[in-house]
Amino acid sequence: MSSEVLGRLRGKYIVFDGIDGAGKGAQLNLLESALREHGMDVVRARDPGGTVIGDRIRHVLLDYDLSQMDIRCETFLFMASRAQLARDVIEPALKTGKTCLGDRYVSATCAYQGAAGFDPRRVIELARFAIGDTWPHLTIILDVPPHAGHERTGRKSAEPRRSNGGGKSAGHASRHPTLFHDVHTDAMEARPMDFHERVHQMFHELPAYYPAPVVVLNGLGSVDEVQARVMKAIADAAL
Repeated sequence: MSSEVLGRLRGKYIVFDGIDGAGKGAQLNLLESALREHGMDVVRARDPGGTVIGDRIRHVLLDYDLSQMDIRCETFLFMASRAQLARDVIEPALKTGKTCLGDRYVSATCAYQGAAGFDPRRVIELARFAIGDTWPHLTIILDVPPHAGHERTGRKSAEPRRSNGGGKSAGHASRHPTLFHDVHTDAMEARPMDFHERVHQMFHELPAYYPAPVVVLNGLGSVDEVQARVMKAIADAAL
């Protein structure tokens, strides 16, 4: 990618999202390396977490039995972590002309909470309160079918389960929250494949209502092939 195109990312917030195994980490690393090679300052924003307070919230989401947690409480915890991330990491980076690269953001809440039965448009309403105007300049969804993502991570999903009628969806894990899908193998295995398929569909629906630019890219193929698609999407974006 040309220096001119990369230079347009100065002071911008770019987020990568998608199902577990979509290849976000690899593409984030490649883009960061390309930016740094062109002399640009880069800040990474991990969601959830990424701040002292956010990491404490992440610890709650990871290390405690959340099987009885209401889906709304779960959403508020993620939004609380995100509010701190916006204030402490994203906003200062953008104000000083740095490029901020995000690993998940509100888009993940829309997809995973949406798949669990929470209206994603209400997620957007909560996000407006939590993050204000700190939306990504571009969100790149790496589109990979759930079975392919699981093959990449070596994880397996449980058989479908019915809702227990108490507000928990079939995708709600026995020990970890619905949205926290990229850490514990046991949590991943507790989620049925139909839940992951719904998450996949929710990511496809994101551009219709998300209040910031979203592009859905084919995440299959070699790392270099996907990187070429990512770089073209950035070049084509109105940044």
